[in-house]
Amino acid sequence: MVTIPVANASVSANVVRTRVLGVLGATLAAAAVWALAVPGLGVHLMTRFGSGDAQTVGLGLVVTASLIGSLAGLGLLVVLEKVSSRALTIWTMVAVAVLLASLSLPLMAGTTTSAKGALALMHVAVASVLIATFRRG
Repeated sequence: MVTIPVANASVSANVVRTRVLGVLGATLAAAAVWALAVPGLGVHLMTRFGSGDAQTVGLGLVVTASLIGSLAGLGLLVVLEKVSSRALTIWTMVAVAVLLASLSLPLMAGTTTSAKGALALMHVAVASVLIATFRRG
């Protein structure tokens, strides 16, 4: 029978709590940017891919996309921790690379300069919260 010392169990609980709060915080950060940009500043947050019709980016899409992206990042970190002693370093490099790559989407798909800025700021907000909290936890 394997037993887990109480000290390790509490550290593990703290890590889980920090990561859950990181995912929730990243999602809330994206929603806060949307709230500031759309109802607050009156930005028409729309995207267009190729020659297709422009699509409005609503709060539901922002919350869903940031939650899915955050959970994917968490899933990658958990997998990396099982296979590498340098998991956090590798994950951080991947997270920064994904952020840089993801910034191309708002710049290409945003319909106005203000929409591009708001969308890019959402990407930076989510990545900043996740990287800071996952590295802390």
